Amino acid sequence: MAGEAPDIRGLLAALERPASALEVGGHAVRLTTLHRVYWPADPALGQAAITKRDLIGYLIRMSPLILPHLRDRPLTLFRWPAGIQGRRMLQKHPESPLPPFVESVEIFSATKGRDDTYVLCNNLATLVWLAEHGVLEIHVWHSRIRTRDRGRARSRPGGSAANLAASAVDFPDYMLFDLDPYIYAGSERPGAQPEPSERGIEAVKRVASWLRELLDGMGLRSCVKTSGKTGLHVAVPVEPTLRYDVVREVAKTLSQHLLRAHPGEITTEWDTRKRTGKIFIDFNMNVRGKSISAPYCPRGLPGAPVSMPLAWRELANAEPTQFRIPTVSMRGRRRDPWAALDRPQSLERTLFATGG
Repeated sequence: MAGEAPDIRGLLAALERPASALEVGGHAVRLTTLHRVYWPADPALGQAAITKRDLIGYLIRMSPLILPHLRDRPLTLFRWPAGIQGRRMLQKHPESPLPPFVESVEIFSATKGRDDTYVLCNNLATLVWLAEHGVLEIHVWHSRIRTRDRGRARSRPGGSAANLAASAVDFPDYMLFDLDPYIYAGSERPGAQPEPSERGIEAVKRVASWLRELLDGMGLRSCVKTSGKTGLHVAVPVEPTLRYDVVREVAKTLSQHLLRAHPGEITTEWDTRKRTGKIFIDFNMNVRGKSISAPYCPRGLPGAPVSMPLAWRELANAEPTQFRIPTVSMRGRRRDPWAALDRPQSLERTLFATGG
C-alpha cells in the first residue's frame, strides 16, 4: 500500500464513538445508520447479529491483508443496502459522482462502443465507503489496470478496442480454477445450490489436492482459498504476458487432463443437471471482466462467511463455516498465503519446457 500506514487502533476507537464521519487517511468518510443489521443473528452458529459498524470494523482490522488484493483491480460490487434479508443489487459501474478519494478507471466496452467506468479500491477510505453503501461482497478482476511490459507501461484501457487490447487489463496475472461441489446435503430446496456437507467438502479438497499435484509437476506454484460458499479457488500466479484467451486454453487443457484421470469425481459440464455428485471445475472464469470474491472479504450469505486464503497445509482441516467475520482476525495471519500472487511465474516458459 502506498502512503502512510493507517492507525488501525485509532480508527477502531473512533468508530465506536458517535459521529457523522470517520477520518480515514485524511479523508472524511460519511457514516450513517451504523446500527443497521447487515447479517442477522445465526443461532445455529451461536453468532450475534452483524451490523454496518461491525463490518466496517472488520474491514479496518483486516485492511493490511485485503487492500493489496484489491489494488488496481476493477471491481464488481454486490450491495445489500438493507442487509442480506433485503434486496441484492449488482453494481459494476458507479451510479453517482464518486468522492475524491475513490479512484476509478475507464474501460472500453466493445458491445457498447464506448467507455464504462469501474470503481477501484486503492485505499482504506474507499473500503470504508463501500461498506457504508451496503457493499457486502467485493469481487475483483483477474488483471490489474497497471502493469509493465518489458519495462514499458501498457496503454490505458479506454477510448478504443485497440487501446483495450493493448492494455494491462487484457493480461491476467493469475490463472484461475474455480472448484464447486455439486454434492447435495439433502436439505436443499428444489433447484437450489448445494448446501455445505461433509462429503462435498472432502471431495472438493481432494480435487484441489489433485490439481495442486498436477501444477507442482509442471513446476507451477499455486495458492488456494475458500470461495466463501461451498467451493475453493485455486490460483496460479503468472506473469501478465499472455492474454485471457491463451490462459483460459491452458486452464481448460489442465482441467480436461484431471477429468480424464478422475472421471467419476470431476466434471466440466456446463449443464448443471449433469454435475450432480461431482466437483465442477470451471476454467471458463479466465475471461476479462469475470471476477471472484476478493481474499479476506465477506459474502452476503447467512453467517457472514469470508473468502479465506489458506496455506496448502491448512486445507485438510479447513471447514467453510469456520471462516466468518467474527472468527477471522489478523492474529496468526502475519503472512498472507495469497501473497504468492506477487511472485509471478512465466507460463510461457513452462509451456515451452513441457512441450505445450
